Amino acid sequence: MAVTESVAEGAYGGAPAAHEGILRRQSARESSARTYARALPIVPVRARGLTIEGADGRRYLDCLSGAGTLALGHNHPVVLEAIRKVLDSGAPLSVLDLATPVKDAFITELFRTLPPGLADRARVQFCGPAGTDAVEAALKLVRAATGRTGILAFTGAYHGMTAGALAASGGARDVQVTRLPYPQDYRCPFGTGGPRGAELAARWTESLLDDPKSGVPLPAGMILEPVQGEGGVIPAPDDWLCRMRQLTADRSVPLIADEIQTGVGRTGAFWAVDHSGITPDVMVLSKAIGGSLPLAVIVYRDDLDVWQPGAHAGTFRGNQLAMAAGTATLTYVRENGLAARAADLGSRMLNRLRESIGDLPCVGEVRGRGLMIGVELVEPETDGATPDGMPATGDRPAVADDLESVRIPRPAAPELAEAVQRECLQRGLIVELGGRHAAVVRLLPPLTLSDEQAAAVLDRLTDAVAAVARDHLDHRTHHRRHHGPARRAD
Repeated sequence: MAVTESVAEGAYGGAPAAHEGILRRQSARESSARTYARALPIVPVRARGLTIEGADGRRYLDCLSGAGTLALGHNHPVVLEAIRKVLDSGAPLSVLDLATPVKDAFITELFRTLPPGLADRARVQFCGPAGTDAVEAALKLVRAATGRTGILAFTGAYHGMTAGALAASGGARDVQVTRLPYPQDYRCPFGTGGPRGAELAARWTESLLDDPKSGVPLPAGMILEPVQGEGGVIPAPDDWLCRMRQLTADRSVPLIADEIQTGVGRTGAFWAVDHSGITPDVMVLSKAIGGSLPLAVIVYRDDLDVWQPGAHAGTFRGNQLAMAAGTATLTYVRENGLAARAADLGSRMLNRLRESIGDLPCVGEVRGRGLMIGVELVEPETDGATPDGMPATGDRPAVADDLESVRIPRPAAPELAEAVQRECLQRGLIVELGGRHAAVVRLLPPLTLSDEQAAAVLDRLTDAVAAVARDHLDHRTHHRRHHGPARRAD
């Protein structure tokens, strides 16, 4: 604590040197696999709610929120109180899978929030501390329960960084999972978007399951995100989710809902599946359920509980501080109606973003659900090639007489998204990037965000996007003036 305080106290004197020294040592000593630290060269020393204070004395509005972990923001009083209570009680802090009053209270509160039809027949398995371990547990569970091995997953998915979770994610290299189309509007795989695109995606899935020559035997389970977060903030249509639930139920295929990032009020319902009214067979939960501390569980139907003792374990599945913090968070979100608040505030934020920057040439789409919001950056002009190597809009070869009815989005612009992230940071706003080509600027603010704070976030984001749009236009104008129009290779 003394080290942190000394750095913080020096934030208004010799802090820049301390700040730079810490960053230099991080670069020299930490793995090349580090991610957020590359784009966000800050050294947090204090945090409260939406605000982070860096070692250099600067303050930032944090719309990363630990990648969605901080439902109540940094160091919320109810979370700190719950942690202190356990610490002061003398209770053990790590107990493997032994029963404790702290765990009992957590499970009781968690079950109180579950979708109807699951809570009254649910079982819970505490996993390792990360969400990816819960995904592994879910895949193992449905394989054990069905005696089958195959898994259905979706393009654009992100389920974690361990082997099984990566295999079910959109960036898999060694494909071990059958990939299905995830419906979306702007980059619809069928070129239609809307209800028609979702219907085509559902029909493809149904055909794959029922065609005896599809090459896909009946799987052990289907895993999906009700809103793809890392995939680019893409909400699944409610009707499509209902269709997936019906398709899997009719064929006795367990449906796994990955609510690691979408859960605990984030999307405007306590669980994102609540929007559609479906009850999955398995729910994968982490991030916000630990109240900012590491905790991951799966909750599933009791008839799937065929595991033998020790079939899935982990040393740190008994984290009492995380359970106490999680209980406090779940209770606070439920009792204060923060899910409904997220729905209302998120809708207003989306509308304002669409009005203020939606018509900029470099903005392809503004989308989201609740307080999961994304802005996709695209190339304002269509000369050159798209990231997938195809000619840009208007230059692709016709494949049908009605090609005009097919939606062909503009090429993604990851460089512009990176520029927006940098401009946001200069304005004291922390945002994340995601999406297929890392071209989506993402907002994951805490659910405690006030109207005033939301306005400040949007002011900084819209100003950053507008600045990048101006700079890009100036650059293109300068290039044309000195080099003439860009030419495409034949």
